[in-house]
Amino acid sequence: MAKYVGAIDQGTSSTRFMLFDRDGAVVAQAQAEHTQIYPKAGWVEHDPLEIWDKTREVIDKALGGAIRPGELSAIGITNQRETTIVWDRTTGMPLHNAIVWNDTRTDEIARAVAARFRKGKDHLRAQTGLPIVPYFSATKLVWLLENVPGLRDAAEAGTALFGTVDTWLIWNLTGRTAHVTDVSNASRTLLMNVHSLQWEAKLLETFGVPAIMLPTIVPSSSASIGLCDGAAVPGLAGVHIAGILGDQQAATFGQVCFSPGQAKATYGTGAFIMMNTGERAVASTNGLLTTVGWQLGAGAKPVYCLEGGVAYAGSLVQWARDNLKMIQNAAQTESICRSVEDNGGVYVVPAFAGLFAPYWRSDARGVICGLTAFNTVAHVVRACVEASAYQVKDILDAMACDSHVRLHALRCDGGMTVNAFLMQFQADMLDVAVTVPAIAETTALGAAFAAGLAVGFYPDQATLTRQWVKAREWVPHMPRAQREFLASRWCMAIDRSLDWHQSPPAGRAESERLELVRSGSSSKALEWSGRPSAAAWAVRILAVVSIAAAGFISGRRLR
Repeated sequence: MAKYVGAIDQGTSSTRFMLFDRDGAVVAQAQAEHTQIYPKAGWVEHDPLEIWDKTREVIDKALGGAIRPGELSAIGITNQRETTIVWDRTTGMPLHNAIVWNDTRTDEIARAVAARFRKGKDHLRAQTGLPIVPYFSATKLVWLLENVPGLRDAAEAGTALFGTVDTWLIWNLTGRTAHVTDVSNASRTLLMNVHSLQWEAKLLETFGVPAIMLPTIVPSSSASIGLCDGAAVPGLAGVHIAGILGDQQAATFGQVCFSPGQAKATYGTGAFIMMNTGERAVASTNGLLTTVGWQLGAGAKPVYCLEGGVAYAGSLVQWARDNLKMIQNAAQTESICRSVEDNGGVYVVPAFAGLFAPYWRSDARGVICGLTAFNTVAHVVRACVEASAYQVKDILDAMACDSHVRLHALRCDGGMTVNAFLMQFQADMLDVAVTVPAIAETTALGAAFAAGLAVGFYPDQATLTRQWVKAREWVPHMPRAQREFLASRWCMAIDRSLDWHQSPPAGRAESERLELVRSGSSSKALEWSGRPSAAAWAVRILAVVSIAAAGFISGRRLR
């Protein structure tokens, strides 16, 4: 009788393999980092062969020769989403490095596509749930088709294959036989219709993508996804691949957010927030993404989610460590944050690659605001940590406006949840309880749950819900006036980050829009025209009058 279910968790910075028992407890695990490649400013790449090698390495380490045949019921796969790989069907060799989800090289491609339509970047939202921005796979694939010599011809001939990281791993795990992806990953490409769950010809035509290079779309949980080939990974010979989930969907599933209105936040390299909206695909009017959460079996109705993501959360702390040398390790940040009474008026907006949801401003760049001679390194470090909480609040405010559901609690996971200061600050800024589960690795757990349900290792979702255990909870203590003051200052900092990269000045456009969202005036936010407010015009006129007056006085003195 099978004792375990396994999960490959292939993330932005590392790959893990984990074994879970029937209670969802971790039995064994191994992890290995892979190289981050930065060819140019804003470009981020991974070596697909290194990812595959690291995957085999961690599987071998975790199994350790101690797992006998038949004890492993199935494996699930969860992966960094949107990251785009193309490879040769015959040789199995990548035709270029993987272009990573947070790479911004395709900004001009996205702008050019959006400019062809009256609704601009929102033209495809009705079909895909997504804006036309560099974040998603389609623009990355277009860049590869346009810039890798011979790729377009190979793609049209069917010898070049496309896939996200799940597709690449499954293709290798199955001995180069299964070219598939699941609905959660396909919903992040701008090429799948989120209602039909199929690649759509009009979308492929929009981006000029040959259909023949795309993988087959399968459910997130199914016993028939593929069988592992013993020649590829001996320890997994004959084991079913029975689950596939994009990393954020997997974390939501691992947090057992099975009911509409339940939400989770994952604090990793970036920060990603998902809210279950049930069988209804909620169209966002406030900068969020409508995405497929999961589909449990062929023919089953999909579960949809609203999502918002920010590119820099844990990686902002890493930047403070590696680039600014402010800290030696991330574990120090909690004590440093507590060493000062507050942030000293300092705010850090980590728009290193633009701002993601709910702003979607690729012209934004990182800023540190509010510095005075009073400030110390501790204030800046605290501002870096607080930035994650502010960004999560921005997204949850927009979710409440879109879904008309008030958040009552937030389930959190990811590496940054070990920082109790951050968790308390998050609870204070949201004014709701924040909880962390007993099993912290919810992304891998979600993939294991999806695989286990498909093969009967886990009987049903109700059993998984009963197994979920809260490890710790933080409740809000901050006075309302203080919370609102801090949030307003954060909006000011956001405003300072805008219009830095290849864009004409736009004033307080996005921060004013978000203020309307927070106040519940979503229709007003949509109608906002981008014109400066009356107050802004008054300030400008006063400035012109002052300059003219100063010039007149100076002229009289000279005479």
